[in-house]
Amino acid sequence: MSNEQQQAAPQKPSRRTFLLRLVALIVVIGAVAWAFWYYTVGRWNEDTDDAYVQGNVVQITPQVPGTVTSIGADNGALVKVGQQLVALDPSDAHVAMEQAKANLARTVRQVRGLFSNVNSLQAQVAAQNISLQKAKQDYDRRLALAKTGAISAEELSHAQDALATAQSAVASYEGQLSTSKVLVEDTVVASHPDVQAAAAKLRSAYLDDVRTNLQAPVTGYVAQRTVQVGQRVQPGTPLMAVVPLNQVWVEANFKETQLQHMRIGQPVTLKADLYGSGVEYHGKVESLGVGTGSAFSLLPAQNATGNWIKIVQRIPVRITLDPKELEAHPLRIGLSMAVDVELHNQDGPALSQTAATTPVFTTDIYKQQLAAADQLIADVIHSNLPTTVAKK
Repeated sequence: MSNEQQQAAPQKPSRRTFLLRLVALIVVIGAVAWAFWYYTVGRWNEDTDDAYVQGNVVQITPQVPGTVTSIGADNGALVKVGQQLVALDPSDAHVAMEQAKANLARTVRQVRGLFSNVNSLQAQVAAQNISLQKAKQDYDRRLALAKTGAISAEELSHAQDALATAQSAVASYEGQLSTSKVLVEDTVVASHPDVQAAAAKLRSAYLDDVRTNLQAPVTGYVAQRTVQVGQRVQPGTPLMAVVPLNQVWVEANFKETQLQHMRIGQPVTLKADLYGSGVEYHGKVESLGVGTGSAFSLLPAQNATGNWIKIVQRIPVRITLDPKELEAHPLRIGLSMAVDVELHNQDGPALSQTAATTPVFTTDIYKQQLAAADQLIADVIHSNLPTTVAKK
């Protein structure tokens, strides 16, 4: 065969050309598949791995100074609400409370004396009025006799002096009675200002005594214990923290370009690095942050300066978790999470439209302390009242 015939014959495609065509076909198919996924699924989801578990970290701090004598729980321990966490030496607080109790008892008895003084003065005013009436009758009788010359002018003068003395005595006792009434008017012993002031001192002393026993305000797990036995602590010193892990949430930091279609109430799928892809959590968007992280930082960016560089900002989005899933697979504060928000339902608001009407987080152990203080005050007052009044 000649060279011209060989050149005219069709050449078979090379292996390299075949592979290039195959790769091009795969790329085209992949692009079509990605476009289909994006328009049907992808554009309705926003995800980020810049998300972390957050929760309430309840600091345990003393309200009174004292020396630590006992520590009731260590890091990682479960504590129940009302359980003793730290005990301070109560000696000084006990002494102060006993002094306050004695002061209240003395004040109650003094106020009882004020009420008794009013009754006594009322009786004396009544007696002086009788004396005044008698002196006036004596004077009137002698005045009539003096006109007939039956008695001397000197005797009439003595009767007139006796009448003036009786009138002065009545005025004096009525003034004392008025002054005493002002001290007890419109009150009973328990509501008298002096008793109320002494009761307030006892209430303060009782609370100081109770506060030598630091209790857990919520149920949770102990963290960040720094206190040691024998340590002298002052009010406000952080001793430890209690974290209720059944109330944690996730704070996901989305880019500002991801928030256009994000709304409160949208469903969220989450995965924790702790458990891997085998465990999946479900939650909802609870709120979208009202500012970027840099805006609320200790040193916010000064964008008006000449060295400004535009950076895509991130907004914190708070996500609540399913309590049952959280109970089955507990999370810890600060753990990393992967978050995927489904954006199909956009009926919810971007910002909350209703004001909070109930406390976000609360405890009632301090109300119980105040109630016990009021009961102690009532007992002290009751025990220092007259027997007949106390029985009522």
